[in-house]
Amino acid sequence: MKQNQSFTEGRIFSPLIRFALPVLFALFLQTMYGAVDLLIVGQFGGELADVYVSAVSTGSQLMQAITVVITGLAMGLTVFVGKEIGAGQREKAGKIIGSGIFLFGVIAVVIAVIMVCTSPLLAKAMHAPEEAFDQTVSYIRICSAGAVFIVAYNLVGSIFRGIGDSKMPLITVAIACVLNIAGDMLMVAVFHMGASGAAIATVFAQAVSVLISLLIIRRRTLPFALSVKNIKPKKVFIAEMLRLGIPIALQDLLVNISFLVIIAIVNSLGLTASAGVGVAEKLCGFLMLVPSAFMQSMSAFVAQNMGAKKPERARKALLCGIASSLVASVIMAYFTFFHGDLLAGIFAKDREVILAAADYLKAYALDCLLTSFLFCFIGYFNGCGSTTFVMMQGIIGAFGVRLPVSWLMSKRAEVSLFHIGLATPASSLVQIILCGVYFLTLLRKQKSAGHELKSQI
Repeated sequence: MKQNQSFTEGRIFSPLIRFALPVLFALFLQTMYGAVDLLIVGQFGGELADVYVSAVSTGSQLMQAITVVITGLAMGLTVFVGKEIGAGQREKAGKIIGSGIFLFGVIAVVIAVIMVCTSPLLAKAMHAPEEAFDQTVSYIRICSAGAVFIVAYNLVGSIFRGIGDSKMPLITVAIACVLNIAGDMLMVAVFHMGASGAAIATVFAQAVSVLISLLIIRRRTLPFALSVKNIKPKKVFIAEMLRLGIPIALQDLLVNISFLVIIAIVNSLGLTASAGVGVAEKLCGFLMLVPSAFMQSMSAFVAQNMGAKKPERARKALLCGIASSLVASVIMAYFTFFHGDLLAGIFAKDREVILAAADYLKAYALDCLLTSFLFCFIGYFNGCGSTTFVMMQGIIGAFGVRLPVSWLMSKRAEVSLFHIGLATPASSLVQIILCGVYFLTLLRKQKSAGHELKSQI
């Protein structure tokens, strides 16, 4: 069965939706994968449940920052491969993937060594509450030791999205999710290992998922030629991957650093606030699923069409993505604003923690609407190869808006998690304005290039 698809011919809306749905399900399972740790330690942690929730929240947020760097770098591979597939250069695509595997192998080792050695310093920098400090360090250290599996896990998804296959990443994350749930129940509910048990389950699930995925891939017919001899560093390919991926990774890292700073600000308010925002952040992962799915799908769709010299199809895909994402986001915004306490109750039992989470979630209800536009724009620009702009608008949003607003709100006489949370939609609004201006600039350039080509003909 052919599982890879070309986006350069025929209809736009239905192929985009068909591609985005497996990405959405994969992201849902990925979010579930991360949320299960918090859910199980919150429900089965006993008297230390709030301690474990705070530790897993802080530790997983830090690990998420590392993961988005990997995902950002891998997006460079997705776009690079997507363009070559769109241009019909399938043999070259295989060599690019081989160089990518080598590059990410080196990155995995470096991350593991640095994170394991600096985990106490990182927990301290995050202002982990004293009661949860040791558990936070343990969670970070164990997850960091399995960095090679985190990298491989994300690399597989990026490669297959680049060739137009969103089903293989879904299979990969589904395997990991099921194993993580089983591992968490065993380590936390049965063996009472707290945050450390949740971390062990996470690493084990990713390791087994990667191994099973590789076995599945070996039985597949792929649209590129990849052999062991291709897994070597080819400077020209690595340079292009890094040119595309580093701005995305840097932007994602800096954005996550801004969220880490907000977590640190909230941690300084005490264990209840820390646990409440930790619960809210996990729920926000679910709230952003649809925009995130369209962002990833848009990158692959646009990359293939730009490689095939069809920028108009790419622009139409952007409009389709925004419209589809907005419909779902309106629904999510309603439930988040008016029923945040019910959502928070899924992850926590303590009434004070639930109310703190609900207060923070009201601000994210506004962001649900804004990210429908922002994430699709980001996916479009990534697919166009305009990753430097993506980096710049992300930095401006994070450090020019989100951090100053959250800091100012935390200094109010009556500190409210809702007011601190408003920093996020404020940042998104500024970023949308920047994206709109840049989109019009690109449009003028593309039309000018089209007129020049017609005059030459």
